[in-house]
Amino acid sequence: MVDKNAPVRFKMHVKKGDTVQIIAGKEKGKVGEVLKTFPKTSQVLVKGVNIKTKHVKPQQEGESGQITTMEGPIHSSNVMLYSSKQKVASRISYTFDSEGRKVRMLKKTGEILD
Repeated sequence: MVDKNAPVRFKMHVKKGDTVQIIAGKEKGKVGEVLKTFPKTSQVLVKGVNIKTKHVKPQQEGESGQITTMEGPIHSSNVMLYSSKQKVASRISYTFDSEGRKVRMLKKTGEILD
């Protein structure tokens, strides 16, 4: 019997440190680096994309409040891996290198990521 409350882990095509381009939404066309991935929800944090502002109340008396900005997560289906050398976004394929390791490769450019 399958536990309905058990976390579901999805295989994501992006990893922390990858350079990605946003392909959908209000931030479409922006390029940034993946700061963090959330495999349970298939979301990623991208540097400089989906900026949220948060109003923070003062903690102590006499202190003033602050407005902080931070990145919000976006769904991994809305990002595509980006080649900085060729300036093009591409899908990925999985291939094997000369030592027999499984690596990620950009389909358009043939660039090896791992």
